[in-house]
Amino acid sequence: MSTAEIRRRFTAHFAENTEIGEHTVVPSASLLLDDPNLLFVNAGMVPFKPYFLGQATPPYQRATSVQKCIRTPDIEEVGKTTRHGTFFEMCGNFSFGDYFKEGAITLAWELVTKSVADGGFGFDESVLYPSVLNGDEEAVALWKKISGLPDDRIVRLPPSENYWSMGVPGPGGPCSEILIDRGPEFGADRDWDAGDRYLEFWNLVFMQDNVVAARSKYDVDIDGPLAQTGIDTGLGLERVAYLMQGKSNMYETDVVFPVIEKAMELTGKKYGASYEDDVRFRVVADHVRSSLMLISDGVTPGNEGRGYVLRRLMRRAIRNMRLLGYEDPAMPELLPVSRDKMGETYTELLSGWDRIKRVADSEEEAFRKTLAAGTQIFDLAATEVKSSGSTTFTGAKAFQLHDTYGFPIDLTLEMAAEAGLEVDEAGFRGLMTEQRERAKADARAKKGQHADLSVYRGILDANGPTDWQAYTTLETESKPLALLKEGKAVDVLGPEEIGEIVLDRTPFYAESGGQSADAGIIEFDGGRLEVVDVQRPVKGLVVHQVRVVDGEFHGNGLVHAQVDKEWRIGARQAHSGTHVVHAALREVLGPTALQSGSFNRPGYLRLDYGWTKGLTPEQMHEIEEVSNNALRADLPVSWDYMTLSEAKEWGAIALFGETYDDSKVRVVEIGGPWSRELCGGTHVDHSAQIGTIVVTSEASVGSGNRRIEAYTGVEGFNYLARERDVVSELNLLLKSKSDDVVGRVSDLMERLKAAEKEIARARTAQLLASGGSIAASAVDVNGVQVVAQRVPGVGGGDARTLAQDVRSRLGDAPAAVVLFGDADDKVAVVAAVNPAGIAQGVKAGDLIKELAPVVGGRGGGKPDFAQGGGTEVGRIDEAVAKVKSLVAGA
Repeated sequence: MSTAEIRRRFTAHFAENTEIGEHTVVPSASLLLDDPNLLFVNAGMVPFKPYFLGQATPPYQRATSVQKCIRTPDIEEVGKTTRHGTFFEMCGNFSFGDYFKEGAITLAWELVTKSVADGGFGFDESVLYPSVLNGDEEAVALWKKISGLPDDRIVRLPPSENYWSMGVPGPGGPCSEILIDRGPEFGADRDWDAGDRYLEFWNLVFMQDNVVAARSKYDVDIDGPLAQTGIDTGLGLERVAYLMQGKSNMYETDVVFPVIEKAMELTGKKYGASYEDDVRFRVVADHVRSSLMLISDGVTPGNEGRGYVLRRLMRRAIRNMRLLGYEDPAMPELLPVSRDKMGETYTELLSGWDRIKRVADSEEEAFRKTLAAGTQIFDLAATEVKSSGSTTFTGAKAFQLHDTYGFPIDLTLEMAAEAGLEVDEAGFRGLMTEQRERAKADARAKKGQHADLSVYRGILDANGPTDWQAYTTLETESKPLALLKEGKAVDVLGPEEIGEIVLDRTPFYAESGGQSADAGIIEFDGGRLEVVDVQRPVKGLVVHQVRVVDGEFHGNGLVHAQVDKEWRIGARQAHSGTHVVHAALREVLGPTALQSGSFNRPGYLRLDYGWTKGLTPEQMHEIEEVSNNALRADLPVSWDYMTLSEAKEWGAIALFGETYDDSKVRVVEIGGPWSRELCGGTHVDHSAQIGTIVVTSEASVGSGNRRIEAYTGVEGFNYLARERDVVSELNLLLKSKSDDVVGRVSDLMERLKAAEKEIARARTAQLLASGGSIAASAVDVNGVQVVAQRVPGVGGGDARTLAQDVRSRLGDAPAAVVLFGDADDKVAVVAAVNPAGIAQGVKAGDLIKELAPVVGGRGGGKPDFAQGGGTEVGRIDEAVAKVKSLVAGA
């Protein structure tokens, strides 16, 4: 049975169920969700977390989905086992206060055991073993009742296996897994920890406990039952696929194995011939698919966060193709294979292919350069190791190559072996462990900051959603519902105190969709509040952060909420301007130039987009021109509400990583199909109301990501006025006309450069003229001619030139020159040793390592030349005196 058919049968089983109830089929969310605890969606229930945590009211009682997921903790284990994969799809069914244990078990058992002819998976009951949390006798009784299995077929497992929570305060509960016995060749009889023999492929979570503290997913403190129970299940699509397709692991299924087949064709190697090569083939297949899905969802390679994960996956895939013997670019050959298989389900892979290909090709090209540069760095390091008489490449050096230059450890091991060296793997692994622990500590710290939103949820439950009128008015008469300070209810806010107020209705726009929150005031009988910020901590509730400007606020009586009119005008101009610049960008660069993030406030906009190279001045000018032509055309701006699927069919653009309401979305249109985007922000009525768009900069904000900044409205005109004033001042200084300023400045720059070169030549000539007298000061130290002098007013570059000149004047006899410059209250120290001096045991690098600390600095270099610096000018004479003893010791 194909993976696509397994996916279809799963959702159909729940969507068409009439006994327990039809489930709403929810499309897969993006791999990127705004969650402080997660880089990526790593489980099927993640998009439903707000419902389980009580942060939002679910729009349905029952749901089913097949969710894209990424898990990254075990990347290095990929390919070595049947269980570790980076990208996977999780099939799930969910109940929000509807059916519970009996319903979940009934639905699961029916689908798993129902015949293929009747629409099920057709697993043989004789090899299935349900597991329950040890002590959950209710689940045991239900499994016996529903499945008819005897007691010894129900496996009792400890909390470490069969209890689940989110790892933070919230819902939790016991689990029940369905295991399949794959036979004695995979492990011992009834050895539930064997892993590969009794394989778990479906986990049913019974959310029934109110978890108040969580040290892990199963080590929790429980404060009674939840007010509303829930069901969260997860069936691994890849696991079911390889079980039903008669394969031994997930890499051999119908959607993954074609990449391995292509890799075999390119490399000439055979899958199944050796364990080492099989692991490499599996890594390639997994990482190519994972990279494809991440790029499709808007991730671009980078050095931190999500971008670093993608970069690591791509580079591991490329590296493993090289280990299999393929030296040419691999991604252009492999990605299309994965695209064709995954695109059968995720059609955005086909429509977004040009952008995906551009990102992937750019990253592989960059990595090939990294490999070339890293190889040079390795060669230098290996030479140093050998020259020191050692045969071990340090763990610190291997870690530096890996962490700083992206040089894979397996490549370091291979090249070290070829050079006759060993690598301190233990040291390298230790440093990697330290890095992981730091990352885990950071993640734990972030989890510790998981906001307690219960107070806001309580306000929402007691009063209902805020009557939000930001689209229709700038002022309302409102009733205070709650007054908070530092997350706790208070009775009063005194002068200059900052707190939070919740109103029954509000005209204030809460920060979202890249648009900053409104500014304004809230007036009450006897005083006034300044609105500092406006947020939505839980869906449906608008919360105003305020500062008491006048009076003392007790949170009672009616208040008058009023948005700053000028602020809102500027905000509307900036947000509509962002849409215009995005449309202009796509017109100039093509439809693959998609926005990946934005921020706008009155008079200013910032737009991030996926692109691999900087814009030319001509392109920037064209984007600005297209934008302002759209303003001059006074294009109509309108918005409408529709379903997400209708919006996509209409051509509306959705922002990468954003989540949208399952029932209705808001589409903002400027000039018809020219600009159609999903957006909840405030906008002008006609494009001419934006005033002007002045593009001020375009720069990189990470690999594959660029940023355009611009001013709008009055701020745009003010920016142009400042530029005009600068040009006017230059005209006065240069006594020129505006159209000649650039030529005059360019001419002055050329003359300045010529003067600087002439000065540098004169300074060098002066320095070299002193070289003879300095060389004449050489003294003999154990047969080595030694020069050690302070050269006042000389910086590092000049000291280097002078030292090399003096060394050449000393001839072929053993010689060492050490000079100390003291320009700009800094010390520059350089050492130059000729070949005969090196043969005598005197090395420039060793001298600098000893001398630089004397003057409060550090340095190093090669045996023939080295340099360093310091800050303690007053200790130069001490360092000069030390040179002779160092040479003598050498």
